[in-house]
Amino acid sequence: MDIKTATALRRLRLVSAPEAVSFLLLLVCSVLKRTTDFNAVPVMGSIHGVLFILYVIFWADAWNRTKWPLKTAAVYFVLSVLPTGGFFAERKLRREAEDAVIAARARKEGVVNA
Repeated sequence: MDIKTATALRRLRLVSAPEAVSFLLLLVCSVLKRTTDFNAVPVMGSIHGVLFILYVIFWADAWNRTKWPLKTAAVYFVLSVLPTGGFFAERKLRREAEDAVIAARARKEGVVNA
């Protein structure tokens, strides 16, 4: 994995958890708006919107650089529209990055999988 691909995956991973948190907070704010006089939906909606747009941009960049199959790319996109999906995306991306580092070290040391 080259440095640009690793960077693209890292950016996607770093924005996925905050995007999920903002989605959950937006849902809470929506409930509070309907049940109380508290209305933070415009602010939280804007924050979530920016984070979601960043997620989609970083997702497209990661898909382009990693050459994921359509199914993998679709899974990461669907995780972005689920309230807690960003947490799962972050975990999957972290595992994928760790596996890539292990594979790169093995190639560097000349270890061949049997």
